[in-house]
Amino acid sequence: MSRLTETRAQRLNVANPTQMEMRADTATGGAPITEDFEGKLVAAQQQLEQLRAQQEHIEQQKRELEELNERKEEFLLGQNDISDRLTTSLTAIDRELFEMRQEMEDLEQTRQCFADHQQKIEGVNPQSWTRDELKIELNRAISLLDLAEDEYEEAMAHFKGGRRSGVFSTTKKSPKKGAADPSEFGNQFKQGFAFNLPLIITATIAYAIYLFN
Repeated sequence: MSRLTETRAQRLNVANPTQMEMRADTATGGAPITEDFEGKLVAAQQQLEQLRAQQEHIEQQKRELEELNERKEEFLLGQNDISDRLTTSLTAIDRELFEMRQEMEDLEQTRQCFADHQQKIEGVNPQSWTRDELKIELNRAISLLDLAEDEYEEAMAHFKGGRRSGVFSTTKKSPKKGAADPSEFGNQFKQGFAFNLPLIITATIAYAIYLFN
């Protein structure tokens, strides 16, 4: 063997331990790299799960907000509807109450007026009049009746067609003395004359016989 061959063998022997050390270092450093990748992958998955949970939470809030907006719109529609109806009804009720109060005031005044007339009329006692008082007291009493009848008819006309019209009697006003219809007077005269005609004839015959005897 020459010296050149020995020198190459020595170089190969020196190179082999170095290569073995590099291979050993490479094999030893592979484990930390794999563990780091797996840790990052787990962290990424956890972060992804968190993002999904946040997205679901945001979508849930969005749905709740849409539902609340729909309910708010329903409330606004209902609010406007019931508010309009209540306003209309309140106006009608206020008008009805005003008319009822006015009608009650008119009825109260009418009642007081009727009560005064009734007290005055019932206080008239013709039996207590003397002969000298008869003419004056009779005229006064008739005036009381006429005034009561006039105000009664005015009140009946005022409440005519209303809810309280039924409280008034429909009896017609009695005719005043001296205001009789001429045709009615003529009919009464004819009826009286026809009824008394036989008596008149009998009296005439008897009077004639009396004269000739």
